[in-house]
Amino acid sequence: MAAGDQDSRRIVALREELAHHNHCYYVLDAPEVPDAEYDRLFRQLQSLEEKYPALVTPDSPTQRVGAKPLKAFSEVHHGVPMLSLANAFDEGGVKDFHRRACERLGVEHIDYSCETKLDGLAVSLLYENGVLVRGATRGDGRSGEDVTQNVRTIDSIPLRLLGKDAPRVLEVRGEVFISRAGFARLNRAQRAEGGKQFANPRNAAAGSLRQLDPRITAARPLEIYIYGVGVVEGPADEILAGTYSAMLERFRDWGLRTSPETRVARDAEGCIAYYRDIMARRDKLPYEIDGVVYKVNRLDQQDALGAVSRAPRWALAHKFPAQEEMTVLKGIEVQVGRTGTLTPVARLEPVFVGGATVTNATLHNQDEVKRKDVRIGDTVVVRRAGDVIPEVVSVVMSKRPKHTRRFKMPERCPVCDSKVERPEGESAARCTGGLYCAAQRREAIKHFASRRAMDIEGLGDKLVDQLDEQGMLSDLSDLYRLKLEDLAGLERMGEKSAKNLIDALKKSQSTTLARFLYALGIRDVGETTARSLANYCGKLETLMHAEEEVLQEIPDVGPVVAGNVHTFFRESHNRQVIRKLIKRGMNWPEGVVDRDKLQPLSGKTFVLTGTLDSMGRDEAKAKLQALGAKVTGSVSAKTSYVVVGVDPGSKATKAEQLGVVMLDEKAFLKLLSKK
Repeated sequence: MAAGDQDSRRIVALREELAHHNHCYYVLDAPEVPDAEYDRLFRQLQSLEEKYPALVTPDSPTQRVGAKPLKAFSEVHHGVPMLSLANAFDEGGVKDFHRRACERLGVEHIDYSCETKLDGLAVSLLYENGVLVRGATRGDGRSGEDVTQNVRTIDSIPLRLLGKDAPRVLEVRGEVFISRAGFARLNRAQRAEGGKQFANPRNAAAGSLRQLDPRITAARPLEIYIYGVGVVEGPADEILAGTYSAMLERFRDWGLRTSPETRVARDAEGCIAYYRDIMARRDKLPYEIDGVVYKVNRLDQQDALGAVSRAPRWALAHKFPAQEEMTVLKGIEVQVGRTGTLTPVARLEPVFVGGATVTNATLHNQDEVKRKDVRIGDTVVVRRAGDVIPEVVSVVMSKRPKHTRRFKMPERCPVCDSKVERPEGESAARCTGGLYCAAQRREAIKHFASRRAMDIEGLGDKLVDQLDEQGMLSDLSDLYRLKLEDLAGLERMGEKSAKNLIDALKKSQSTTLARFLYALGIRDVGETTARSLANYCGKLETLMHAEEEVLQEIPDVGPVVAGNVHTFFRESHNRQVIRKLIKRGMNWPEGVVDRDKLQPLSGKTFVLTGTLDSMGRDEAKAKLQALGAKVTGSVSAKTSYVVVGVDPGSKATKAEQLGVVMLDEKAFLKLLSKK
């Protein structure tokens, strides 16, 4: 079917509009329309092109993906060789490079264009009459592989250059890479599909660009920054007559994406200042880099300096300290974290990596050790990025000796000998001796003393650390053995402060069972769950001896929480600390609860909104919870009542929309008085 003038014009207009939005989104990082609007325009173009297939052009946004898989890549010869760069590894090398350039040019000062050195894959993109006609890898610098179908799938590469003043032939060079966030997404997807995970973003980018099936490449989060030029013919070849920084500006005008970190600096001192700035921000950049690059900014000076056989004399790569090195894994030990998580740690032959000597590296958990097949005696790749804890990235299988040993997570905590458990569906193994384990002691005490737990005023984090460092706390119960003279001698602790803390400790001994249960820090037991446990069981002894099946009958307690509570109280060390706390004065009113007679508001969910004249919101919440109700912060179809005070917010509106019963203050007080 032949297209009419109106449809033909609409197709052209849609392509131009979509190209503009692609440029705003992928190059400028400043989208002008929502994704839904872009999708609507894209579907319109698709529909028209399906109706008029003769009007489909290679530069249409609909043609990014759709080519058939290749049997092999063909060879491409670069009209202008893609040279590599000379390297400097210290400031002295940068100064020598600058001195030689000044001597060859006969000048005292040189301006350099500085940019980040991306850790990706170099490519060449060839445009003819503004349309992308070829993409190729660098290869050996003189010839590479034709990856045209694959580069067409990368959204940040324009299929047609913007504007009308681009050269008739323009070949640009750039780096294809995967951002840190894209790499994380890619590996998550690989794990979900049971596929092989990538060791680093550079390998992932290279492997993705060299797929014979463009559909696989299209599914990978590839990006590009353009940094150079090759063959230029026709109008606008004046881009080669000015400066490198001005050339990048022209590239941006044509819709080509360039690095936002490019700067112009004067002489070696300016370059080194740029290096130090990028080095300080390296780990905060959204992509990985392995150094910075300095290029003489004036293009005529670049021509005058020329090149040696494999590298230009006008450019230099100033490399960062290596972030990955190989070394031998001598052993695996287990560390217990402050929350009880057990982490296998590799003990290594010392290796200098990331600017520091590394002797230990994390292995994360048992699953990671198994996935990477890490064994004692292996040669491994260790990575250290900035202040990030060093980690074992992979094993060098070709160097594996015959008698390596596999690692197995211990069944008992290496610190306190409590049982180690790994909940189903979780990767972390944990020590169950939360109240007793020395590795968890400080965090356990800080939680115990917090306002919503025992509310021990004056016992802050720094004081807990100081008491522990002085050897005055072996477990929670030792808090109630502290004496005035013990505290008065501590740093920044006068006699008055010490007396106030002793008084606060004494006051905290009279509490409620719910507060005490919450203060114990049982995994996944918050205030509401602790209250449900206390209300249902009545006595601590009843709860401590309850089986998991019984615990699951309690409101707000599911299988996971029931398992955590059961495990906590089965650990003898935890029971021992609880007995010591009670012996040293911890007390609360206990009562017997008839399990068949739940509290009046059990199973009911309330939401509070607005201001009540008769009481504060915390008091209202406490009164409802004392009657067995659950109080939440958001309204849903499962909400039983919404209590509406003065100046209610959007919760009241939502309750009305959902048909949830609303109580004013008078009705709320009447409800409480009847219970």
